[in-house]
Amino acid sequence: MSAPTTTPPPPATATPPRAVQQPGDRIFAASARGAGILILVVLAGVAAFLVIQAIPALVANPADLPGGKNIAVYVAPFVFGTVVSSAIALIIATPLAIAVALFITHYAPRRLAQGLGYLIDLLAAVPSIVFGLWGLAVLAPAMLGLSTWLNTYLGWIPLFAGPVSVTGRTMLVVGVTLAVMILPIITAVSREVFLQTPKLHEEAALALGATRWEMIRMSVLPFGRSGIISGAMLGLGRALGETMAVAIILSGSSIITFNLISSGNPSSIAANIALNFPDSTGVAVNTLIASGLVLFVITLLVNSLARYIINRRREFSGAN
Repeated sequence: MSAPTTTPPPPATATPPRAVQQPGDRIFAASARGAGILILVVLAGVAAFLVIQAIPALVANPADLPGGKNIAVYVAPFVFGTVVSSAIALIIATPLAIAVALFITHYAPRRLAQGLGYLIDLLAAVPSIVFGLWGLAVLAPAMLGLSTWLNTYLGWIPLFAGPVSVTGRTMLVVGVTLAVMILPIITAVSREVFLQTPKLHEEAALALGATRWEMIRMSVLPFGRSGIISGAMLGLGRALGETMAVAIILSGSSIITFNLISSGNPSSIAANIALNFPDSTGVAVNTLIASGLVLFVITLLVNSLARYIINRRREFSGAN
């Protein structure tokens, strides 16, 4: 009887050598890690400062606060004004920005697209105080006719119930001004995202007989959806925190009203802080900082919601 044959063990595979990390790689990795940690530290420091400084206002007697109101009652009108003005700006600016970005990337001749791109980038660099002066001196008088028309034909809607402000310094004007301010931000982000659409997707849609608009609707817009949301949230962040433009245009007060064309308008949190902080002392300063904490939380929640939406709808393709 022959001895059973045994299968020889497979040859041992050699362990691939580890790549030697160069000093430059280590320095860059450490710098990037340090920058990320620094951002978290700064954010935590800002949050801690706001919380610590807001505590005296949160525990103070309402009679000691500005206007003798509870802190929630004091902040509520400014939160309302901030949200309303930013919502108007976002509703106006987002579709216009998408249209401009699509025109630059898919319709305009190359030379014209280049010029428009530079113009959009330049518009983003205009200081907010310039937009505020433009809104006060140019836009407010120019929109008196529109406000009168809205009140005449759409006055049954609470937004346009009137009476129409004779100065034109209304929440509607603030919303349009903020829309012009955030328009270049949303346009720039959307433009760059649309340019990253895989060419194979566009060419395949056109090869199947799609028109240019159908190609954009089926290929470009779905691919750039997360970028559009990111740009819109960046613009919304600027609108929420805008100070000088709102402070220059509005004569805000502590009221809550949905009327967009009357002279009585709620101010925003940032504008209220800028106007009242120089003359405030004691617990009044803590009250303003508490309202700043509310704005900080609102901004954090908006950005967290945007990140959640983007992560859920993220689409990636390796085609190019």
